Amino acid sequence: MNLPPIIDAHAHIFTRDMPHSPTAWTRPDYDYTAEQYLATLDEHGIAFGVIAAATFYGDYNEYTLEALRRHRRLRATVIVKPDVDRAILARMADSGVVGVRMGFRRRKELPDLGGEPYQRLFKNLADHGLHVELLAHGADLPVLLPPLEASGVTLVIDHFADPDKTLGTESPGFIAALRSVDTGRTFIKMAATLRIEREVAKACARKLLAVAGTERLMWGTDAPFVGHDHRPPYSEALRVFEELVPDARQRYDMGLTALRQFFF
Repeated sequence: MNLPPIIDAHAHIFTRDMPHSPTAWTRPDYDYTAEQYLATLDEHGIAFGVIAAATFYGDYNEYTLEALRRHRRLRATVIVKPDVDRAILARMADSGVVGVRMGFRRRKELPDLGGEPYQRLFKNLADHGLHVELLAHGADLPVLLPPLEASGVTLVIDHFADPDKTLGTESPGFIAALRSVDTGRTFIKMAATLRIEREVAKACARKLLAVAGTERLMWGTDAPFVGHDHRPPYSEALRVFEELVPDARQRYDMGLTALRQFFF
């Protein structure tokens, strides 16, 4: 069996004229529309896609929400403020939003996720069947994960849990992420593989498969590879996925995990 992935669980869509956050770390000068992304999925035989909210647009979610209304093959995460109204979350969930992305990279100070505003948000997310998609430096995960785990919300940790390029599988954040899987509510995404040193990614993939298993792992490309000096072709992300997870059955099962979590 060498079927294409069922689902790409991590990509971004945008147009160059969308409003950027004041703290945007990059400002793409090109478009990557929902239609372009779906055409790419079709080219590679992939049925479904999940849009990860791009942090450089802040809480501007309108383009993504409109794409969800047009295309039932897509799901998405959004970025919201902690005090977002429950009714807004309910409408977003009905439209195809599956979670809220929290990006805590490039920050001088981490928020208190154990405080009342965030804990109330996590409760509201759990009530609506939405997850927290966590983007953070691996070194910060030992601090960020405990209050998230205590809240009872489902958690999806981005980018292999950001392993240190020297420590690899012994990175404190990677170890904390693996431990979090034991809660039964945490998933880890093998996403943005092209941003991780290859041998580190291989070692981490082996550890994730051995400890977390395919039922707690997902895969995503990170298309269209924003911030790369030379944007690689989509096929390169697929090739690396096959290299990191050489067992076709395991790749297929990871797709089933994402399908169950985001579409059914």
